[in-house]
Amino acid sequence: MIYITRKENFNAAHKLARPDWSDDQNLEVFGKCANPNWHGHNYQLFVTVKGEIDRETGFLVDLKWLKNVINEHVIDKLDHRNLNLDVDFMKDKLASTENLAIAIWEELVPHINSSNAQLHSIKIYETENNIIEYFG
Repeated sequence: MIYITRKENFNAAHKLARPDWSDDQNLEVFGKCANPNWHGHNYQLFVTVKGEIDRETGFLVDLKWLKNVINEHVIDKLDHRNLNLDVDFMKDKLASTENLAIAIWEELVPHINSSNAQLHSIKIYETENNIIEYFG
């Protein structure tokens, strides 16, 4: 079993706030992340796939193919967008990075698992100090 990780970057805005809570309650729970005027991050996304190496190519997957899958199904939908308003796969979800990692997994798993590889993990660096990893 071999593991390969592809790194991509995207910039996005979001706000942590429950619409069924008051502004005061959102502020109390989510702090400045509930800013009504949004805030943004320069996210780093790490997509790790696993599997056996193809004897003919020497690859687990073609990294250009993996890049294209990630960009088409995730990065193009997230980059320079508002996670709360613009991203179809985040609709009706609280825009936490935890929920974002799960949503990215759900977007990628059918495409990657139809190849020679399996999706192993999604890791997102929201900041240099806040890192979320999801294993499905």
